[in-house]
Amino acid sequence: MKHWIQAARLRTLPLSISGIIVGSAYAYYQGFFNLEITILALLTTLGLQILSNYANDYGDGVKGTDANRIGEKRLVGSGIISSSQMKKAVIITAIITFIIALSLIYVAFGKENFGLSLIFILLGIGSIGAAIKYTVGSNAYGYSGFGDVFVFVFFGLVSVLGSNFLFTKTFDWYLILPAISIGLLSVAVLNLNNMRDIENDKTSGKNTLVVKLGLKKAKIYHEIIIAIASISFLIFCLITKISLLPILVVNISLIIHLNKIKKSNSYEDFDPELKKVALSTFALSLLFWLTIYFL
Repeated sequence: MKHWIQAARLRTLPLSISGIIVGSAYAYYQGFFNLEITILALLTTLGLQILSNYANDYGDGVKGTDANRIGEKRLVGSGIISSSQMKKAVIITAIITFIIALSLIYVAFGKENFGLSLIFILLGIGSIGAAIKYTVGSNAYGYSGFGDVFVFVFFGLVSVLGSNFLFTKTFDWYLILPAISIGLLSVAVLNLNNMRDIENDKTSGKNTLVVKLGLKKAKIYHEIIIAIASISFLIFCLITKISLLPILVVNISLIIHLNKIKKSNSYEDFDPELKKVALSTFALSLLFWLTIYFL
């Protein structure tokens, strides 16, 4: 059991639910709240993240990409879990996650909104497909430099806007700004992962955006996406007159982080920064929720 928990990579889970927290918190601010929708949305997202982690472990493991990686050990690559066992785990997790997603869609839209239900069912299928295809298969998009795009779309836009729509059944265009923030901060976590693994990825033929840009430009890219994420959230708070406290507090951590990245010369230096940015993103979402609820 401990190996399956390890393969689920618990440290990635707080980041995955950050968008759901922001979308749900803003729905509360708009006058909508449903505890059942909130719980099912969180469970669906956690399922998708665990599915992605299992599929990533399997995909990189069978391709040999994890043979000399830095950081947390992967289970298929190290031989602790066989590729056939992990493949079964991916299938089972995908089925369970889809069932939870269907329950979420039914609770949110009922029988009377078939059109919306169908759209979200297709979105759920797309999310499951994206979680699996990051490293699995001959045309895995994570091996072609498109991982950043998919992370931005699903961790940011889909997570924040989609979760809010489940409550409100409408789009608030202001919410695109924090969706961009959460999406870009999630991309920053992936970018750190890819900067850490750049040499191993080059050897393995995994052409991430970092491999294509090179480490120097990847650092500049990292600074830009974090800056845009911060500015987008600040503008959103100013427009909606929601307290700036969450982003101002988290910016302290992010500024320290960027200073650390600028000075980093060893690939091992990037690994602890992964957790810092992931937890900063989670803290931003949690502080946003607390600010709306109490202030």
